[in-house]
Amino acid sequence: MSAVSSRLPVFPWDKLEPYKKTALAHPDGIVDLSVGTPVDPVPALIQEALVAAADSPGYPTVWGTPALRDALTDWCGRRLGATGFANENVLPVVGSKELVAWLPTQLGLGAGDKVAYPRLAYPTYEVGARLCGAEAVVYDDPTELDPAGLKLLWLNSPSNPTGEVLPKDELTRIVAWAREHGVLVFSDECYLELGWEADPVSVLHPDVCGGSYEGIVAVHSLSKRSNLAGYRAAFIAGDAAVLGELLQIRKHGGMMTAAPVQAATVAALGDDAHVAEQRERYAARRAALKAALEAHGFRIEHSEASLYLWATRDEPCWDTVAYLAEKGVLVAPGDFYGEAGARFVRVAFTATDERVAAAVKRLS
Repeated sequence: MSAVSSRLPVFPWDKLEPYKKTALAHPDGIVDLSVGTPVDPVPALIQEALVAAADSPGYPTVWGTPALRDALTDWCGRRLGATGFANENVLPVVGSKELVAWLPTQLGLGAGDKVAYPRLAYPTYEVGARLCGAEAVVYDDPTELDPAGLKLLWLNSPSNPTGEVLPKDELTRIVAWAREHGVLVFSDECYLELGWEADPVSVLHPDVCGGSYEGIVAVHSLSKRSNLAGYRAAFIAGDAAVLGELLQIRKHGGMMTAAPVQAATVAALGDDAHVAEQRERYAARRAALKAALEAHGFRIEHSEASLYLWATRDEPCWDTVAYLAEKGVLVAPGDFYGEAGARFVRVAFTATDERVAAAVKRLS
């Protein structure tokens, strides 16, 4: 067991604990803007669907119910612009983090193979490469990578942590390059419905992929759009050959989305009203925090989408973390996401309205 765990970096959030204690000591309590976990209620229609399916004594299937598969394919067409989608083009997963961490292993990658991801990125891309013994490679522009041995290319738009959105033309160029070199593309699009100053586009859009899903798969989650982080509801969509192989592997591995969660996902994807309402909440919190940070001397870069503000005071990130912790505000240090983030912090706007107002007051 130690041989596997020794491949992994120190769990980053453990490093934040001393600063969390400082923030907790504030007389008005902590304002936790670090993790980015949803705090608003699960919409009623989703809770009702979950409860209605609670009497589920049998095993669920890995591929999901026909109703779930239909809901996934319909949503991909309606929201992402995917054309000609069938059930073979979708696969539910047990939360997107599970998929990201274990994908290289499930693809059969190992020593001698390369997994590439953005220089500033969600740490689990690296974890997935390390778990299977593959080489982790970072990039600024993936088309400048040496394609020899490159088996998996992660895209992430909108980006976690920066909120950067890749333009449609850029996605088209990258997909064409990957196909030319036989590199499988997985595009993490979990924040796609949270664009503020840009309109994020999926790699499944025909303008990007040319109407063919060969060699491309998109990753989507209901955690942020529908406040379902606790449900572990997510899915992948795209190349039917890749998904078919993963389906067979995941059947053997018992990676099944719980039946009540499958029913809740159907309800969530069939309703756009709750997504619009949640967007309004986040938009207001984002505007308040952005204005307060900028007035306090911070500079915000990118942040045109997602649930985060990528902020800097042009100092080491841990100095900024300590400074804000003294004000009772906890944020994530930028170096959690790569060395390139060493002078930034990631500020989530997923706290309640009351806690966001408290942070704004402390920064005023």
